Amino acid sequence: MSIRWSPLPLPATRLALAVAAALALAAGAAGVATAQPKKTLVFVVNGASDFWKIAEAGVRKAQGELPKYTLQFRYPEQAAAAAQQRVMEDLVAAGAAGIMVSAVDPKNQTAGLDKVASQTLLFTTDSDAPQSRRVGYIGSSNVELGKDAGKLMLKALPQGGKCIGFVGLPGADNARERIEGVRATIKGSKVELVDVRGDEIDQGRAKRNVEDALAANPDIACMVGFYSYNTPRIYEVLKETGKLGKIKVIGFDEDPITLGGVKEGTIVGTVVQQPFEWGYRGMKLMASYLEGNKSGVPKSGIIIVPGKVIDKSNVDAFTRDLKAMMGK
Repeated sequence: MSIRWSPLPLPATRLALAVAAALALAAGAAGVATAQPKKTLVFVVNGASDFWKIAEAGVRKAQGELPKYTLQFRYPEQAAAAAQQRVMEDLVAAGAAGIMVSAVDPKNQTAGLDKVASQTLLFTTDSDAPQSRRVGYIGSSNVELGKDAGKLMLKALPQGGKCIGFVGLPGADNARERIEGVRATIKGSKVELVDVRGDEIDQGRAKRNVEDALAANPDIACMVGFYSYNTPRIYEVLKETGKLGKIKVIGFDEDPITLGGVKEGTIVGTVVQQPFEWGYRGMKLMASYLEGNKSGVPKSGIIIVPGKVIDKSNVDAFTRDLKAMMGK
């Protein structure tokens, strides 16, 4: 006797399909329910400057290694503590899990930074705010950077001379400490830092400051650009007035104009930081901290990323390394 196979009756088939669909939907719903939303970490700078593009590259690299997080980079509409505070408060309101900030005016910004720190994880970079409730600082020792610049000044002016400095935010810790480092190094020598002019990160004003200083001090022997864009403005004014190469120039950071001047010998040297590492290591540090691993933050709360002195002997190698870092 043969046995004939026959399909399930149509209603039973539909029932089986319905059960399978229901199970699939339930499984999908469970997946949605258990999926964790990505946390947002944000790097907030002190003002618009090409210098920060290097830190942005570091944040982009960190994003590739932190798939559970959304990393952002924010510029305030102007280089003012109030504008920066609004950016941070908006980020907190939007649910940012962590903020890393270069404080515009740490001394007068403490209350605002404390407000942010009470609602989200707060780190500082570039310009610290040690009196605030920030968890930690990752960046340069600006005093040491200033000392390196002071050594370049002494080397450039063995017979001494008057120097004028130019900076964006005189009240920021990074500016104050760099100037302090310079003064400590040249103390007792014949090299003098007779003035430092601020520009509030205004490029036009930065150039006018150089023009005014040059007109008022015909005997000036050297100029120091304390922020990344200050040295290029010095370079431009000296070139326009025919004094490039006659007045010694010492810079900070790795603006292309500055590096070009170092290469051609019209700029004595520049003291560079490692903003790429601030962005890269800073984002990873905050992520680890949020996940419960606090070992990356020392008891002092300060993580120093060493700077470098770039002169004619190593500018080509440094420029190649910088382009590779930026993906160029």
